[in-house]
Parts: sequence; structure tokens; C-alpha cells
Amino acid sequence: MISDPVLSTSEDTPLARPRASTPLTRITPSTTEPAIVLDGFGVRFGRRWILQDLDASLGGRAIGLLGPNGAGKTTLVHTLLGFHPPAAGTARVLGHDVVGDRRQLAAALGYMPERDAYVGDMTGVHFVRLMGELSGLPPQVALERAHESLFFVGLGEARYRPLKSYSLGMKQMAKLAQALVHGPRLLFLDEPTNGLDPSGRHRMLQLIRSIRDRGETRIMLSSHLLRDVETVCDEVLILKEGRIASFCDLEAERRANRTFLELEIREPNGDGGFAEAVAALGCECARHGKRSLKVILAEGVTVRDLYGVAHERGVQIRRLIYKRDSLEDIFLKAMGNGDDAR
Repeated sequence: MISDPVLSTSEDTPLARPRASTPLTRITPSTTEPAIVLDGFGVRFGRRWILQDLDASLGGRAIGLLGPNGAGKTTLVHTLLGFHPPAAGTARVLGHDVVGDRRQLAAALGYMPERDAYVGDMTGVHFVRLMGELSGLPPQVALERAHESLFFVGLGEARYRPLKSYSLGMKQMAKLAQALVHGPRLLFLDEPTNGLDPSGRHRMLQLIRSIRDRGETRIMLSSHLLRDVETVCDEVLILKEGRIASFCDLEAERRANRTFLELEIREPNGDGGFAEAVAALGCECARHGKRSLKVILAEGVTVRDLYGVAHERGVQIRRLIYKRDSLEDIFLKAMGNGDDAR
């Protein structure tokens, strides 16, 4: 029987990469290389096309995958992981073809499935170690990294307990630990907050953001919770009936829409002079009642200029918000405004 050493590591210690002696071929993409490139990509089960004519270049640190039930989200993830053969086109992950370069990709991809997939009588550390070995790590390295992964997700104290004794939240964390154990360059997360209570969901999203922000691992997050995707992701791919309904660079959207403002003001005499003065700067301006104002900033005009006008006229700006399309707005537009958010 193998004795598991107890590692002295903090719960929040970032996972170390496998040692140089580890006999693995590692894929290290540049920060500018797309994580996933789809070119006429299609998947068919029997005579039925599940995915058709997918063309996209996904280069974000964290890519959200959205779509209603049956849109093909899980099929896309499984095909990129090599579970299904594509029937048309090509897909490249981290610069490698998903069909021809499966062996090179095997150690570079991590996968956290939506459904439970574990041996209940195994302890947490033995399960995560096994997943590390299946991903190509030598046994001793896999054991060391299993301890590190479980501490990282907050299961350090429970790592010797059988998985069947874990709560739902702990099982989700164990699934994340096994997906991380081998140091993947691209991590696929399928409904990672499914069934979690608010505190567990918050903890899971914190961990995902931590992985994203370290910059060593890119993420594809499939979720029906739009807020989770908006919180974590900088790109979003939306599928509908097996086709791409929308692709959105959220960071670009946020930058582009910082010219549309909503203001709540208090004007001493209520004569509308503030709106006229803002319009004189070249801005588009519309009043809604006495206190609400919508403004589209003209080129070269900043929020500071609005405050300057307000100061000159003795107007108080009580509230100012940037108005932009939320991910919910983007999703509903892609769905034709009629489908449910899953």
C-alpha cells in the first residue's frame, strides 16, 4: 500500500507545474494564439446534424458557452475533447488539430463534467491521483499534485475521506481538483456551479477567476447561469439549433458602450437648461421627466465636461451610470427574444 505524504501547503497556494523531469509533452500557447479555432465545423449523430457550419476564432482568457437545451453545447465540448469525431470541417485547440493531434492535446486539456463521474469508495486524494495518472503524470508526481489540487479547492482536510461521503458542494470541488491536477492549458467547465448554495457558488467562481487571472490556463465555461458567465468570461459564444447565433467580445462591448449615460439630476429651477447646455457640447440628450436624462457623449466630450456644466448651472448630478447591453440582452437578441436562458 502506498503511503500518502502530507504536504504543508496553504489552501490558496497556486498549483505548481509538473517538475522538469516529468515525461510529458507540454503545449504552451502564446497569449495571442486563439484557444479554439472552428472552420466549417460540424458533428453528426447518425443522420442528424447536431452542429453545423461553425466558424469562430476564440482567443479570450475565459470563453462562455451559452445556448438553450439541445443547442449543441455539450456536443461541442465533447468533440473538442475527442469524445466524438467531427463529421465536417476542422477544429484546432491550442494550435493542434483535434483529430490528428489527440496525443499532444491529451495532457493539455482539463475537463470538469456536469454529472458526477467518480468511484464512490475511493478517497478524494486517490481519485484525483488516478485522474492525474490517466492524464499522463508519473504516479509520484500525480500523488503530490493530487494533494496540492485538493488543498487549492478547499478539500485539504477531507482528502482522505471516501468521495461518497462528500456533500454536493464538496463533490463539485473534487471534480474541479481532478480537472486541474495535471496542469492543463485549457480547462473545460460544464455547469461548475450546478446545485451549489450561494456561498458554494461564490467560492467556485472565486476559484475559476483565480485560475483565469494567473494566465497559465484558459477556460471554456458552459453554464445556464448568465451572471456566472458575465462575471468570469471575456468572450461569449452562443449556440442555437446547432449553429452560432452570436459571438461577443464582452470586453470590447464594455469599452464601446461607455458613451451612453443615464443621469439623475436635481436642477434648481427645473427649466431644462442643463440638458440644453449638454446638447450644446454636441451630445445627444433626451429628458425623461424633471430628473432623468439620457445622454450619448459626443466625440471628445467626457464625463468631466458634464460635471463642469452642472457646476456652472448649480445642478446636482445625483446618479450617473454607464448604460450597456447586459449579457442577458445579448443572449435574448441571439435567441430572437423568445427563448429561455438555457
